[in-house]
Amino acid sequence: MSPGRGDPEGVKRQRKRFQSRTLFLLMLPGVAYFLLFHYGALVGNVIAFKEYVPFDGLWGSPWVGLGNFQRMFEDAAFWDSVLNTLWISVLQLIFYFPVPLGLALLLHSLTWSSVRRFVQSVAYLPHFISWVIVVALFQQVLGDTGLLNSGLSGAGLHTVDIIGNPDAFEPLVVAQVIWKDAGWGTIIFLAALAQVDEQQYEAAAIDGAGPWRRFWHVTLPAIRPVIVLLLIMRLGDILSVGFEQMLLQRDAVGPETAEVIDTFVYYQGIVGGDYGFAAAAGLFKGVVGALLVYAANKVAHRLGEQGVYK
Repeated sequence: MSPGRGDPEGVKRQRKRFQSRTLFLLMLPGVAYFLLFHYGALVGNVIAFKEYVPFDGLWGSPWVGLGNFQRMFEDAAFWDSVLNTLWISVLQLIFYFPVPLGLALLLHSLTWSSVRRFVQSVAYLPHFISWVIVVALFQQVLGDTGLLNSGLSGAGLHTVDIIGNPDAFEPLVVAQVIWKDAGWGTIIFLAALAQVDEQQYEAAAIDGAGPWRRFWHVTLPAIRPVIVLLLIMRLGDILSVGFEQMLLQRDAVGPETAEVIDTFVYYQGIVGGDYGFAAAAGLFKGVVGALLVYAANKVAHRLGEQGVYK
């Protein structure tokens, strides 16, 4: 019997096929984007092993093997950028990572939904501001001629140039990241907190557990898989600290302080035209990030967590 009005099962199968076909068509642009601009672009990593000349093309440029990597490992400026990247990443991990969790806990504890939505909207807003605007705002407030120094000079006090001070650069960039992305980072934590069974809190309160013990024995175990997952992903990006943010402030404090791997690749490749050398540095960063994710995921499995993948 052919599917038709007298065959309800056939109608259901046709409806499911139509829905699957529709979802597949909606998914195609996203799949094409990743295939073309992410996976397809991986072929360009071959220039890390060549003395790439744009006029000779990808395959016509002379092969140098590991020569670019040897130059890279012998370059003191490269290692300075690595150390700057690692130091800023460690500071962000220590001071930024707990902020979204704490903010999510505070938002979750609010009983007035209208107040919670208002605070969430205000906290999310800076995420949608570009780094150009964020850096400009900080310069207008903390720069040599900013609002802070205008107030200090008006009061007859000594002025300070925080933006141009190399010693204040690392705390400054961490503060910028916290202001811009802490609110956006609460979304995943809020979703995890929403899945915690309220009856567990009630049972713990009946047993005499205070707020801190309820957090330690109920909240933290429930959201621990999410924390581990985000930590693993952060370790994978430990050599990425924000290209635009660093590039916009590099000239103010000098490359000795603000040069990171991303800006090093930009100035060596795009500005200096040494494309093979820059590609080697970028490939080094990608390989190290992948190894860190793999190692952190293995550690998570040994601790009983699922991690990024099983």
